[in-house]
Amino acid sequence: MNVVSLRCAAEYLQMTEEYGEGNLVTQTESFLNEVFGNWTDTIKALETCEEVLPHAEELHIVSRCINSLAIKASADPTLFNWPVSGCTDSGRGPNNANPAFWNGICTSTSSNSKSKPAHHVGDDWWYEDVSFLSLPLYKRLIRAVEAGGMRAENVAGALVFYAKKYIPQMNRQSSFKNLSSGSTISIPSEADQGGLLEEIVELLPIQKGVIHTRFLLRLLRTAMVLQTSPSCRENLERRVGMQLDQAALEDLLVPNMGYSVETLYDIDCFQRILEHFMAMDQASTAASPCVIVEESQLVEGTHSLTSLTMVANLVDVYLAEVAPDVNLKFPKFQSLAATVPDYARPLSDGIYRAIDIYLKAHPWLTDSEREQICRLMNFQKLSLEASTHAAQNERLPLRVVVQVLFFEQLRLRTSISGWFFVSDNLDSSQNPNSVLSLTKNQQHHHQREASLETGPGVDDMRERVFELEKECQSMREEFQKIVKAKRSWNIFCRRKSHVSNPKSPKNSNVKMH
Repeated sequence: MNVVSLRCAAEYLQMTEEYGEGNLVTQTESFLNEVFGNWTDTIKALETCEEVLPHAEELHIVSRCINSLAIKASADPTLFNWPVSGCTDSGRGPNNANPAFWNGICTSTSSNSKSKPAHHVGDDWWYEDVSFLSLPLYKRLIRAVEAGGMRAENVAGALVFYAKKYIPQMNRQSSFKNLSSGSTISIPSEADQGGLLEEIVELLPIQKGVIHTRFLLRLLRTAMVLQTSPSCRENLERRVGMQLDQAALEDLLVPNMGYSVETLYDIDCFQRILEHFMAMDQASTAASPCVIVEESQLVEGTHSLTSLTMVANLVDVYLAEVAPDVNLKFPKFQSLAATVPDYARPLSDGIYRAIDIYLKAHPWLTDSEREQICRLMNFQKLSLEASTHAAQNERLPLRVVVQVLFFEQLRLRTSISGWFFVSDNLDSSQNPNSVLSLTKNQQHHHQREASLETGPGVDDMRERVFELEKECQSMREEFQKIVKAKRSWNIFCRRKSHVSNPKSPKNSNVKMH
């Protein structure tokens, strides 16, 4: 596209209308106006501007190219009349249709019928065309399409495409497969990739959910590898924290990149992401308090609580994944687990599993630390399977096991009493007239018959309650024996110390006898 260079040369030589009618300045300006109406020609003209950038900027050719591209990229091509491809090319088969173009934009794909072009064009049709621009021009184009009212999802999609193309560190195979085989673009250095990543992060839309959480975590991991600025990594951590409820476990397992590597995964990074989410959740809850209506139902804030529950489950599985690491310190595990409030966990099975794995991998914890870590879970929220496992878990402190047995026994008793209450109501509803005529002895007799007709399910529950009572009683007796033995040993040690003390008057009397 030599018209840009020719226009700059004509301006430099002052080839205006003052020196002759129809001079070069007028002719090149007229031709440039035709170029701006075509998408492909405008991109070529913008690329040519880099060769004479100062002069092109002075003549506003760069800004006119960018505005033209931004208008076309922001427009809806389906609102225009699409040309129909009806002629064939000699080099193609008779059934292949020529591509249709609108202002230099390809609007049809290959089709088996030459009379039926494809009119559908996706929102990403312009991503690859503008990806060949240099970063300064690309940034100006992105800001122009944002100012033109383009949806944030489309802007984010263009930036994702550009990042994947020019930051090979993000991909497992560092290559440029998406470039043409004849391209002479070389792989940039890690410093250049880091600078490009920082620029892209600054251009990303701030709206929540416009960028997939998986891609944000890939950007964060790449930023750590390329050692970008702390502000860039903090920006990415804050963005991930805004939509942490949409993240997956495998994406959050970021390897530790520090020099003094203690743990396998960067747990501090996850801690900061989680704190960003909790701060955002608390702010949203304070801004829109829940409205209580009849039957204590919450009208607002349900989505926030659902997101918090999803994050709580994510934290539990993350803790279970990092718990086997012997270098994971007790305060860090406790702090991470305590970040999520108890009401966010409908069940405590997840946190119990993480605690059990951590206790197994860290057998040197003291009894006090074991009791502290067990306070992180709510025993009343354990399922029947988890309670059964915890009652037989030798790694748990004895006090915790007794509490688990107590709550399980209480839950079973409540279930049995509730079942009897429902059974009595059903019996009364089926025979409303006979209830009035029954005496107290007859009512007692019918209740016994109803209890006998309950089937093996209630018998199993009663047997389970009886077993739990026996286990709880045996645990209490064992606990009392340990306490008594400890007291006896202390008394024995005191007596021995008194006997061995020669200054004691009692000992001196014994020696005299």
